[in-house]
Amino acid sequence: MKKILLACAAIIFTIATTTKANAQQIKIGMFDEEDMLQFMPGINKVDSLLKQFMDDSLKHEYDDEMYLLQSKDSTLRADSAKMSNSLRQTIKTEIAQHLYKIQNWQQYQQQRLQMKQQELLRPFLEKIYGALQAIIVEQKYTHVFKKDVFLHIDKGEELMLRVLHRLNVPVPKEIEDQYKAYGLGVKPAATKPATTPNKKN
Repeated sequence: MKKILLACAAIIFTIATTTKANAQQIKIGMFDEEDMLQFMPGINKVDSLLKQFMDDSLKHEYDDEMYLLQSKDSTLRADSAKMSNSLRQTIKTEIAQHLYKIQNWQQYQQQRLQMKQQELLRPFLEKIYGALQAIIVEQKYTHVFKKDVFLHIDKGEELMLRVLHRLNVPVPKEIEDQYKAYGLGVKPAATKPATTPNKKN
């Protein structure tokens, strides 16, 4: 997915907290949605769904364009003399449109794939940014930058771990160890309600 994956939103933004600006201290964090997406449950399905979209939709669309181009070109060649000027011009215009689309198919296909990818990633990103927004407000971050924009932020200001923890996303053990280092703690598993022992008569 790395080859096709494009960031759906540039994370270079400033968020004001609810406190007054003149009493506010600057608190900077960094976050990268691409780093975060790899941990989201179900994200691996995006690649296969994109491939299915390319095979089931885009391939058929290309075949249709080729058929229409060849069909209209054949009609124009065979019946041009019998056509009115307006009909002949209409068919020539349509042929030119089909030809242009076919000649620029790679660019068109890439645009369609990007749009489809954004559609498939939207539910994941809504969860991620909902959690991120809540953390920004609670922890009173004033600025959040994409990681590669501000390289010298203290590692303690990396927000991905906080978002993962808030969403309770299953993570490898090394991430759980980082939770502890950041003072987040591993979320406890759900416990069964206590049962009362049977009383003996």
